[in-house]
Amino acid sequence: MSTSTTETPIADSTAAASAAHPPKTGRLAAASSIGTALEWYDFTVYNIMAALIFNHVFFPSFDPLVGTILAFSTYAVGYISRPIGGIVFGHLGDVLGRRFVLVTTLVIMGVTTALMGLLPGYATWGIWSPLLLVTLRFIQGIALGGEWAGAVLLSMEHGKPHQRGRNASFAQVGPSCGTLIGTGLITLVTVAMSADDFQQWGWRIPFLLSLVLVVFGLWLRRGVGETPAFLKLEASRDVTQAPIREVFTQHRRPLLIAGGSRIGSDVLYALVVVFTLTYVTTVLNLPRPLALTATMLGAIGNAITVPMFGALSDRFGRRPVYIGGALAAMVWAFVFFVLLDSSQPVLICLAVVIGLLIHAAMYGPQAAFITEQFPTRVRYAGSSLAYTLAGILGGGFAPLIIATLFKSYGSTLAISAYVVAALLITLWAVIAAKETAHKPL
Repeated sequence: MSTSTTETPIADSTAAASAAHPPKTGRLAAASSIGTALEWYDFTVYNIMAALIFNHVFFPSFDPLVGTILAFSTYAVGYISRPIGGIVFGHLGDVLGRRFVLVTTLVIMGVTTALMGLLPGYATWGIWSPLLLVTLRFIQGIALGGEWAGAVLLSMEHGKPHQRGRNASFAQVGPSCGTLIGTGLITLVTVAMSADDFQQWGWRIPFLLSLVLVVFGLWLRRGVGETPAFLKLEASRDVTQAPIREVFTQHRRPLLIAGGSRIGSDVLYALVVVFTLTYVTTVLNLPRPLALTATMLGAIGNAITVPMFGALSDRFGRRPVYIGGALAAMVWAFVFFVLLDSSQPVLICLAVVIGLLIHAAMYGPQAAFITEQFPTRVRYAGSSLAYTLAGILGGGFAPLIIATLFKSYGSTLAISAYVVAALLITLWAVIAAKETAHKPL
């Protein structure tokens, strides 16, 4: 106890020195969001290729829908491996600092995605081709499992206390930006070349270009130092050496609440963004550019409104904003397919755009909500575990479950019911939690 007391002035002066030269809001937002932007750029490129190309390149011996389901299975692998990253990098983030982990995960994500773009297809390497695809996806998922919490803490622990919701949401803007960049780039590539060329080699271009985002991200993060909260913790010698064990032994209820809060929004996102591509192109037999355009418009709306909902949660609380989004999503799970089945381009775009605006109402306050459940000494580990474990139950298997439900029942009602069930879990988690918006971090 005496050691902690004598070190407190050092802790305060270290944190104060860091606060004396805080990063500018713009750079802080960019540095926080670049990792999740790369993450969802990678995932968007993979999602689109899984829906449109991979069933031919890596799983050519199956009928189109079965091949798509297998491709979505490799998508799930990226989520299954995330908890490993959450454990490994969650530990490192609470022991060595937020910034160290963020640089490491960024490099791993970019390299694995680029290697996917260099991977020969089934016709060249046979069974080794899909096996290596799964391996790369697994490694990518490990890096992704450690990225999110660090990106959120980078902006939230550097920012002002009364703006935690907005600042934490910077990392949440990344997915929309990554989705937008990935979808836009694929649209340009598909327009610029024939369908045969795209299937033969054009699909590789977006994967290889992920290295550009890595270089840009490393430059951004070099300009942002370690967070004052961790520096104060480190200087006071209160850094835990076993954060994972501490989370599971002392913070089980916050872990369940934080994880449960994510499931509904992930499943809604999988429906609106991932499955829409398959449904519009293979079920409705409408042009591919229509599905991509709807996704891009929705991503723009999502990117704009996520910080807005994050800021609203600073003013009115995390729970009211989150609950409103979940209730609206339950209704939209049914209206969504009514608009899609009209086959009208405007209504299809409207279905995706409104779906992603509703998603933003949950996604905006989500980052602050999850990280505020844990104290500073285990915040990285707790947030990473909650985010990654819930990702398996939510987003990881959602595209696979949705595609399987549609194949089994031939109806969208089963899909809508599945989305509502996931949202009920999120509602329970948010209602069970205490309001954290206006409490000290």
